[in-house]
Amino acid sequence: MDTLQPVPNWGTIPRMLRDQAANHPGTEVVQGRSLSGEPVTLTLADLAGKAAEVARGLLALGIETGDRVAIWAPNAPEWVVTAYGLWDAGAVVAPLSTRFKGIEAAELLRKTGARVLFVAEGFMGTSYLDLLADAGGEPAADRPYAGLPDLEYVVSYGHAGPAGRHRVLTWEAFLSGGAAAPPAVAEKRALSITGDDLGEIMATSGTTGTPKGVMLHQSQLLRGYWDWAEIVTLTEVDHYPIIAPFSHGFGINAGLLACVLKRATMMPIAVFVPDELMDLIERERVSILAGAPAMFFKILEELDGGPGRPARDVSSLRVLICGAAAVPPELIRNLVDRIGLERMINAYGLMEGTVVSMTRPEDPVEVIAGSTGRAVPGVAVRVVDDEGKDVPPGERGEILVGGYGVMRGYWKDPEKTAEAVGPEGWLRTGDIGTLDGDGNLAIVDRKKEMFIFNGFNGYPAEIEALLLHHNDLAQAAVIGVPDPRSGEAGWAYVVPKAGAVADPAEVIAWARENMSNYKVPRRVFVVDALPLNVNGKVDKPLLRLRAAED
Repeated sequence: MDTLQPVPNWGTIPRMLRDQAANHPGTEVVQGRSLSGEPVTLTLADLAGKAAEVARGLLALGIETGDRVAIWAPNAPEWVVTAYGLWDAGAVVAPLSTRFKGIEAAELLRKTGARVLFVAEGFMGTSYLDLLADAGGEPAADRPYAGLPDLEYVVSYGHAGPAGRHRVLTWEAFLSGGAAAPPAVAEKRALSITGDDLGEIMATSGTTGTPKGVMLHQSQLLRGYWDWAEIVTLTEVDHYPIIAPFSHGFGINAGLLACVLKRATMMPIAVFVPDELMDLIERERVSILAGAPAMFFKILEELDGGPGRPARDVSSLRVLICGAAAVPPELIRNLVDRIGLERMINAYGLMEGTVVSMTRPEDPVEVIAGSTGRAVPGVAVRVVDDEGKDVPPGERGEILVGGYGVMRGYWKDPEKTAEAVGPEGWLRTGDIGTLDGDGNLAIVDRKKEMFIFNGFNGYPAEIEALLLHHNDLAQAAVIGVPDPRSGEAGWAYVVPKAGAVADPAEVIAWARENMSNYKVPRRVFVVDALPLNVNGKVDKPLLRLRAAED
């Protein structure tokens, strides 16, 4: 039986931040390096003050409650300050992955109608503005990019980018402009936000290949990640590196939001380097860590050192959080026995349903290794057959999720919303799983077409749509195949346009220039035609058989 403390009666993220800053002003909640490499430490009072400055800057640009604002940057203190500033201003956070190339970013900016974009221009030598210019068109008279009619301003954390581009502000100029918005006006806006106001639009893709925006509201976010943090036992004594990108639901919500909810110290990681993580664990006495099994294997390997490598002290770790369909039992036993963990947690969640299930402290190793635990309070889980009827314990079926965490829909896409969420509010996840007699949920298969490359979800239909931007391709079909290094990888079968010649190596090179790394097909096969089934659709099972032969 869960005995979780109920979420305080904050109602909204801005009110939560104000209450925490008023009662615990000196508590450190951010420790890391800025995008320029400078060390940064922020207390709750610091964060509240800087968020208010960002909110005033947004009000000065004319941002209203419900307007979408995008952030295209790696994990850094600037990201944290900007997000809380957006929530103060009543804006909706619409993150973009730093793995995106120009086509992908422009598509989501158009989809959400973002009015302002914050961007880490020049980070690690990348010009995000140049990437966007290639996809967004030349500057317009009153817009930064003619191909993005809703985008009014770009705020650059780095330099201002290409000379002459309209309405590209430096971070400093943006903050200075906030002087035009009186503090009292900004405070009134922050306190006017309600729990029913939209807090985030998180990008996701499905079998349609069209990016969709998952709408998550303030009340859902507060409840879901307060309970998540309660089960994790996150507290203000914890130091917690956030490796998952803030552009992903886990990073922003189970990291950036959860740490302020519980006054823990978040440590944003802009670029994940295993050896640097080990140094951080030792130096800062890291106590909470979330990641995939491969990371935890690495920690075990480093414990005793080796030729030219010193032994590592990771005894400060007390809770590890994994989000995998299955975790090797021996890995859990070794972590608990050799490090002295208080607990290892496995969990299941998805963008459309927030937190679904988590293992609990009393669960034996076999439950943690073989399941994602029981549904969290306020969430219901069913496993059903093709007719929508519940299957007996232990039998496979599609996972349905109900309760407060289910999204209220996809942004401006009622048809896709109706396909995903039934009239009684049950979310069809497309994942296949089983429930045991104790209610523990095991994930036994992923969505029909999705593959997982190094922990990133690859959606074939989305990759196919991106490949068709290539001038020489008429058709494309992508499948996921087992890969010894990445777990799974995408292979593409492509049909050239009439009169064109497609070269596999050139297609892969093009994809590397125009897609996130995890979406790039690892092999490309040029074919005269794609196999079709009796319904006229691409016969993916046949392609998988062909891939096995190849």
